[in-house]
Amino acid sequence: MTAPRITPATLKDWLHDGAELALCDVREAGQFGESHLLHAVPLPYSRLELDAPRLLPNRRVRLVLCDDGSGGSGDTGSVADRAAARLAALGYRPQVLAGGTAAWAAAGFALFAGVNVPSKTFGELVEHRCHTPRVTPDRLAAWQAEGRDLVVVDGRPFAEYRKMNIPGAVCCPNGELALRIDALAPRPDTTIVVNCAGRTRSLIGAQTLIDLGLPNPVYALENGTQGWVLADRALEHGSARRYPDDARPADPEARRHQARRLARRWGVGRLDGPRAAALLADPGRSTFLCDVRSPEEFTAGTLPGAQSAPGGQLIQATDQYVGVRRARLVLFDDDGIRAPVVAAWLARLGFEAWVLAGVEATAGGGLAAPGFTPVAPPVADPPALPTITPPAVQERLDRGALLLDLRPSMAHRRGRIPGSLWTIRPRLAALPLAGRALVLVADDPAVAALAADEARSLGAASVELLAGGTAAWEAAGHLLAPSPALPADADCIDYLFFVHDRHDGNREAARRYLAWETGLVAQLDARERAELDACTAPAEAEEEPAP
Repeated sequence: MTAPRITPATLKDWLHDGAELALCDVREAGQFGESHLLHAVPLPYSRLELDAPRLLPNRRVRLVLCDDGSGGSGDTGSVADRAAARLAALGYRPQVLAGGTAAWAAAGFALFAGVNVPSKTFGELVEHRCHTPRVTPDRLAAWQAEGRDLVVVDGRPFAEYRKMNIPGAVCCPNGELALRIDALAPRPDTTIVVNCAGRTRSLIGAQTLIDLGLPNPVYALENGTQGWVLADRALEHGSARRYPDDARPADPEARRHQARRLARRWGVGRLDGPRAAALLADPGRSTFLCDVRSPEEFTAGTLPGAQSAPGGQLIQATDQYVGVRRARLVLFDDDGIRAPVVAAWLARLGFEAWVLAGVEATAGGGLAAPGFTPVAPPVADPPALPTITPPAVQERLDRGALLLDLRPSMAHRRGRIPGSLWTIRPRLAALPLAGRALVLVADDPAVAALAADEARSLGAASVELLAGGTAAWEAAGHLLAPSPALPADADCIDYLFFVHDRHDGNREAARRYLAWETGLVAQLDARERAELDACTAPAEAEEEPAP
């Protein structure tokens, strides 16, 4: 079945008409990262039904799906049409961009490479308009050598920090800075340098502290860890330095005042529990409830219906948490500091941002907000597949079954079960599945369940899942076989080669990446730039806006 079409010209007008719009690219991560529309959100077909309810909470939202426009395999239709049919069955009303990215480019509109492009482009505009102070790697190294009173703060999540960091840097993700920085720089004359792997989080983190009004000298490290390597300096690996869990401002009430003042400058209002619940129940809008605290805090207890959206990453990678342009976001913490600061940035990015006030920790380790009783829509997991154990795999193969590996393509290259073939849900239509028995290998049983449903629709006779995946295979005493050339690069549609080795000592890759990042602003057209170029703060609001 072919979904309703929308022309590139109409979609361009919709992108700038001020109303909510969900523009979802349903290709896989590698395809998306090579070339996509500026405001497209990645919703890969391999995970479609798993991610759609979180990214698209309002099933009435104006929804456009996009692929590359190349059509489908046989009579299965394009991946956008297949995705449209699946989403329509869930209650959405999708349309498809006629001709996909190819038609978009043919109409004279720009396509962008990379990931998290709107946020990264916005970060470049922050530097241009706010003149965020920066320090070169050589100058920072000189400061360290002379014993200057300074702290280097790494604004990335801890897992990224562990891979590589500036010598002596302390991990404090950007969303935690307003709450934790006093413990890392207790003196007002301590110089603070914020870094990330490239540019965006360095700039946003440094500008956050400046906007809060800290008295310290604050700088962004120019080009982050990649710039450090390009300056012929060594990184540390495996470091464990991070902010103390009990780190709090020296004067919490003063910091809360600073955070709320910053939020008001950008039109961010505060909500009590009943008003927040009413917004989330509004059928005419897409409203996201985001816990901006650390993932560890979220795991310990949160509010019903909330998603874990650590503040720094919510700004850096908004399209991983919010699938609707100009959606309404309700943010919360349990300290009154982090949520207002993050909300101020999201308002600048074009969202309607609110802070849920009065959230407090409960005796049981969770959170509570007086009067807040949202009703989270039920999300049905795909039905579980029948499983087999490793000893049964060879027996199935001897009887003519296909052994399909659904893990990431790079994992298959590192080691596969002998006899297995790598594939992914959108590629199943190209395989001879009719009448065949299938055995699936997967890291995520839910992803396998979606692929199984697809395979059955294509005529597969039976589908089973290897219980425990490759870990169970190895535990049973079997070996994995390396497959460095398979799948071929052109088939690795789930993997973005564009950025894959810039952190592994490949200087040319790092140079190309930084050139791409600094060149994003030049790709914008006049309407795109006008909407993203919102870095001069308006006058402070006297009153907080009402919903």
